[in-house]
Order: sequence, then C-alpha cells, then structure tokens
Amino acid sequence: MGSAAHYMEIQAPAQRCYDWWRPLTHVPEIFPDVQQVEPLSEQASTTHWVVSGPAGKRLEWDAKIVEDEPGRKVAWKSVEEDEKKGLTVANAGAVRFDDHGDSTGVEVSLQYDVPGGALGEAAATLFSDPQKKVERALDSFKQLMESQPR
Repeated sequence: MGSAAHYMEIQAPAQRCYDWWRPLTHVPEIFPDVQQVEPLSEQASTTHWVVSGPAGKRLEWDAKIVEDEPGRKVAWKSVEEDEKKGLTVANAGAVRFDDHGDSTGVEVSLQYDVPGGALGEAAATLFSDPQKKVERALDSFKQLMESQPR
C-alpha cells in the first residue's frame, strides 16, 4: 500500500475550502490525471471516478464519502464492485481543514493499494510519484482559493 500527504496554509476561510472539496466533483480541476468525478447519489455521498492511465487506458471506480464534518474534514474510500467489473485500484483520501481565522491549514492525504497484473501496471503508472501529484494539486487549490474575492 502506498500513501502521500501534504499540508499547506491557504489564505481563505475553512468553510469555503470545505465547500469546494465536499462534492468531490471539482477534483479534476487540480489533479490532471482525474478526468471526472460524478455524483451517483442525490446527496453526492457516492461518486464515480474516471482517471486517465497510461497508453490511453482509463481506470474507473466508485467511492463513498466515509467521513463528513462540515468545515473540518471530508474523507472518501473506494467501494468494492462485483467481480465482473473488478475494482481497479483500492484507494482512499481525506482533506482536513484547520480554521486559523484569516487562513486555513489544508491537508490532503491519499492511500492506495495497487493490484497485480496488467491492471496493476497501469495503476502503478497512474500512481507514480503520488507525493509530487498531491503537492501540485494543493498548490493549484491554493491558487484557486486565494484568487477568489473574500
């Protein structure tokens, strides 16, 4: 199992940061490998993820929000699918928001378990250098949040 995490101070209110992350549908804006995240339920507690892998392959999975503390944290985890479809990559993520008044400490963490075989090779390429990808994503998120009027 692999993991990556990064923490950054952002000059934006915690609630605004949380509101951006909560539906998870904005994730493609800051993670270039993520093509789309679409809600599968009315409350958007379950989402379908499509990620571009190597050689034009697409990896897909569903994820369920497993923790939701408004203004403080949102966490999700991939859900098992039936054997015909197979789970491409078991993974989980969380974003924590530490309200510091005029700013917010934001921590993004990801965990993943790459399967074996050809699918595993594709997933391994997708998750290559995950630390750098999380750092870049948080940099992009910071720019996005700080460019909005207070």
